[in-house]
Parts: sequence; C-alpha cells; structure tokens
Amino acid sequence: MSGFTGKFYVPSDEGFVEAAFSRVFNHRRPTDRLPSAVLVAENEQDVVAGVRFAKENGLAVAVRSGGHSWAVWSVQNNTLLIDLGNLNSAEYDEATGIVSGGPAIEGGNVLDPFLAERGRFFNGGHCPPVGIGGFLLQGGQGWCQRGWGWAAESVVAIDVVTADGELVRADATQNSDLYWAARGAGPSFPGIVTKFHLKTRPRFNHLFHSVQVYDIADFQEVMTWMYEVEPTISPDVEIVCVSLCPPSVNGEPRQRVYVVTGVALSDSVEAAKEALAPLQTCPIIDRAFENKVYESSLAEQREDQLRMNPENWRYYADNVWVDGEAEDIIEALTPVFTTSPEPDAFTIWFGNGLMRELPDMAFSLQAPAYIATYLAYEDSANDARNRAWLNEAMVAAQSVTVGQYLGDSDMTNRQLKFMADANFAKLQDIIAARDPEGRFVRYLAKDPSTINKNHWQL
Repeated sequence: MSGFTGKFYVPSDEGFVEAAFSRVFNHRRPTDRLPSAVLVAENEQDVVAGVRFAKENGLAVAVRSGGHSWAVWSVQNNTLLIDLGNLNSAEYDEATGIVSGGPAIEGGNVLDPFLAERGRFFNGGHCPPVGIGGFLLQGGQGWCQRGWGWAAESVVAIDVVTADGELVRADATQNSDLYWAARGAGPSFPGIVTKFHLKTRPRFNHLFHSVQVYDIADFQEVMTWMYEVEPTISPDVEIVCVSLCPPSVNGEPRQRVYVVTGVALSDSVEAAKEALAPLQTCPIIDRAFENKVYESSLAEQREDQLRMNPENWRYYADNVWVDGEAEDIIEALTPVFTTSPEPDAFTIWFGNGLMRELPDMAFSLQAPAYIATYLAYEDSANDARNRAWLNEAMVAAQSVTVGQYLGDSDMTNRQLKFMADANFAKLQDIIAARDPEGRFVRYLAKDPSTINKNHWQL
C-alpha cells in the first residue's frame, strides 16, 4: 500500500496469517482473534502513517514489540496490528551514560552485549529474546530487580506516536503524563513507543552463582528458612527458587526438585562470595543433592534461560504477588510448586523482600515475593488439563495473593489487581485525555468492567 515503507498485509494477501503471528513466542495461539490488517513498520514514519491510516479507516491499533506476551495481546479483532520488529537499533551516549533502543531490540541477545562492550549495564529481562518494549511498559522485572530497582525506573525518556499520529518526546518535563504512564501501563498505554532512552550503570566485574538442589519433598522446610534469611541478604544478590524437573539421567524417570539459586553481581570475587554466604545457612543443607558456588556470566545465564523456555512450544503462564505470614504463604503455595502435570513446567519464587517506596509512575503494585508458573509443553492434547491445573493451583494461593504482575498475566482467563487504585484512576484519566476515541486497544480482558480487581473479591 502506498504511504508505507514497510510491508502491509490484508487478509486476502498471501502471508497475512504468518504476518499476524510473526515472532509470537507462545505457540498456543488464539483461534478466535485476527487483525484486519498488519503493518510491518520499517521506521518511525511508518508507525506515524499506520496510526493515521487506522484513524481514517475506523480501526483500533494493536502493537507487537517482541512477541512474548503469553496471551498474545498483539493479535486482536478489528485492528491494525503494527509490528515494530524492525525498530531494533541501539545507540549509546558516552557523555550521559544513556542508551537509546527501539522497542523490538532483544534485551538479552542484543542490548546487553552492546552495553557490555562499553562497560555498562541495564537490568533488562531474563529471557534473552524478549524485546524491551512490552517488558518496560509493564514495569520490567529484570536482573537484580530486588536490589537495583524495576527496569522501568531507568527510563528517562521515550519517543512516542500519539493517537493523533504525532511523534513526540516524553520525559519528566514534557508530555510528562505519557512518561508517567509508559512506566507500568502495559498494553493499555495510549500511544506507541518507538524508542526508549535508558540510564545505565557501570558494569559489574563478576557474576557468581549459588545453586542448591533439594528433593521437592523439602519444599516447605526450605521455604521456611528462605523467608527468614532473604531480607538479610545483600541487594546485589538476585534470589530465585525454582521447582523443576532436570533432564533424565540414564533414561530414569524425571523427578521434580526444588532449586535455591542466588546470583551476585559484584565488583570483586570477595564481595560476590560474601554476598552469597548467607545462602549456606539453610538448616537442611546437608540434605541437598547438590550445593555449589561458582563464577558464571550473563551469557551462561542466558543459555540456561533459553533451555528453560524453548521456542515453538505451547505455554500457559500465571503469577501472583503474595504477602502475609510465612507459614500461611508456604502452605498456600505448596500445590503450585509440587504438583505440576508437565515435566518441563517450572515455577519460581522471586525474592523481593527488600521492599522500598517506588517512584511516581504507573507501576505501583509489588509484594515481598513473586510467584510465577510457566507450563511449557508440546502436545495440544494437554491444553485443557494444563489450564485446569494452573487455575486450581492459583485458587489455592488466593488467601495470600495481593495481585499480579502484568508481564505474566492473561486477563482473558483470570483478572487480578496489578496497580494501586490511585495510579489506575490516574491512568484512566490520561487515557481519556490522550486517546478519547480509543485508537489504541485496551487491556484484553474477559470482563473489561472489572479491570484491576481480584476476581474473587468482586
């Protein structure tokens, strides 16, 4: 179509369906949703032209940055899907330490190596191929978030195409409402971010990894200790406990285990080992199948993430922020950690006990611990069973659930609170002012009238 540098598809075009699902990570894809057209934008001018085209033709606009939304938010009916996959470059300003990147740049595979060459670090996402666009809009639960802050806190400015099809800069002094919203609004952001400007920090010199492997039957004892020790551990340590099934050895049946990990990002070997030392205090550490502390790298960590999240598989994911008495939390979480029906599924407990006041931004809901389950499997015949199991496991956790994180949510199945009430109300005012005609899609939800509410509390 004239007016676009990039490729434009309508349903009658060969390759339309492929374009509609291009780079979508989850192969458990929706069967009842398709856009009316797809624009694979070549540059920012295409994004501007695409928004104006949608306005002229009565279409809403959906956006794809990296394609890692579990619920495939980018594929919606009666929309123009603007695929930002080609907006993936990066620039670094030596004078300010600010890196500027397109929304589709892969945080682990591309942006981190780019910064490593310059001795800088940005705590982006864990899964290497995730684009920074959706990741940052949802808050950005990145490396060492526990101590170093949410990735969205590093956003100093954005370039954004508005509902009127204008390209503007938004930061703390201009278009500050869009800047506020871009740090946490997620897929209801009233615009399209074409570039993020991010502050970076000096790169750490050493990454040390602590790994302890326990029988899954030890889950409750290990977690009782973890709730005691985690708030005392250095902010330079990321703490994640994982329920998983290691690969089979000699053809033996795979058995689920509970793995306690700590990643220390430090300037010296001594500092890293000292930071990880408290993890050796588990009272049942003598029962661990494995206990090691070794020097690793982000490249090695990224390889682990790729093994845990294979491409071209089917996924269900869900998550909760939990708070309350440790005993109650551990009891409520036991089913989701110990009873998974899929050997390749894994559930994480992400320590966030170093709670601190967040800056003024849309993202505003967190708790001392984050739990997320990722059901990875290949056989579509297991869809119904896996959906039912995950729903039941999340019901068991309701008594200690505060809400959830947008990045691992699926509101077409289950709706939870994800933002403080005052922040959500402010966001709605910004959306109403910036996009009164609904040019950009809102949250894809089963019940749009109950957004940002825990469904069992209605």
